[in-house]
Parts: sequence; C-alpha cells; structure tokens
Amino acid sequence: MRTKVRRRPSGLVLLTDRRVARGPLVEVVASAVGGGVRWVVLRERDLPRAERHALAVELRAVLADVDGTLVVAGPDPLDGDAVHLPAAGPYPPPRLGLVGRSCHDADELARLTTEDYATLSPVFLTRTKPGYGPALRPEGLRALVDASPVPVLALGGIETPEQVWACVAAGAVGVAVLGALMRAESPSDTATTLGSAFNEASTPVSRPAPDGGDLPEKGCGRP
Repeated sequence: MRTKVRRRPSGLVLLTDRRVARGPLVEVVASAVGGGVRWVVLRERDLPRAERHALAVELRAVLADVDGTLVVAGPDPLDGDAVHLPAAGPYPPPRLGLVGRSCHDADELARLTTEDYATLSPVFLTRTKPGYGPALRPEGLRALVDASPVPVLALGGIETPEQVWACVAAGAVGVAVLGALMRAESPSDTATTLGSAFNEASTPVSRPAPDGGDLPEKGCGRP
C-alpha cells in the first residue's frame, strides 16, 4: 500500500508552459509563488529529461521556501514523489506519494483507481488550446464533480475571479491555471487576484440570525 503525501492540490494551481511565458519560466513561477501559488505542475514534456530534471530542481527550490509542492506531468517524477498523468495512461498508476489524472468525461473518471485527485477540462474555452473542447461550462463541471470518486481541480480557460467563483460553486477544490499566469504582466498580482477569489468563494460568510447572532453560510460554494 503506497504512502500518501500530507496534502492534495487545492486552491490556485499553476501549470507551466515556457512557450507562452512572458519571461524565463523559473522567474514567472517564482513571481506567481510570491502571489500565493503553492502548487505547480511542471509540463514542458518536449524537453530532454536532463533539462526537465534541472527545471524540476529549480522549481522545487522556489517552492521549498513556502512549503509548496511540485507535481510533474507524466509518469517520471524526476526524483520527486508527485506526478500528474494523462487520461490515456499508464494504468494502474505508479505507486508514489501523490498521483493525479487528467479527465474530461464520466468514462475517464470511472477508470480512476488509486489516484488522489483529477483535473476536469476544459471548463471554459482556452486560448492555450484553440478549438479544444467543447467546454464543459460550470453546469457540466458540477455534473462530473458529482460523479468523481476523488477531489477535482477545474482546468481550462480560467482567467477571471468570476470564473473562479463559478468553479468553486460547481464543487471544484481548486482551479488549475496556465495562460492567465504564464502570460501575465505581473504573475504575482494575477495569482493574488485569482487566489483571493478562490479563498472568498470557499470561505463561509455570516448572515444575521433571528436572535441577533451570526449563522455560518457558504458564499458561492456548494453546501
């Protein structure tokens, strides 16, 4: 039986793409981490393993200062213990500390076995993958969250606080963002804006009780 890591991804999760980043990838990620990002998924799967491993080392160092976690896309954890796998495989997943899976429909969710979480995409149409879809929209996301055996991160075209709120309302435990952070003039400011939206949407608010006290109430999240 494999050992679980202490946490699963939640909140604002950053996916890397050096080809659309406005600056050197490590600098962009560091800026987003400065804005509150604590989970980063290293993609860059076209790079040779040695270069990708060197990137993983640098990104883990950035995240270490804030107790963050690097997840590596693909079955090779690059000397770490967290991976995010494509829907196509491998099955069963490797025995590591944390394993996620990309899913897009109920059939793919039904194939999950020992994975710790899944992404569902695309929730909205995305500039990063033009023509990729159709978009699930929040209604489709909610239906799939209800069918998922594991916690779900919403992915695809999430660029605004309103979209973050909609994903939380649909039951997502986090939002995975690529373009809005990679292309941002200030990844730190964008991360702060989107992360604050997630925290507000996920935090109970108070409403007056009949006796004059306060009763807890969810903001835009699901009950």
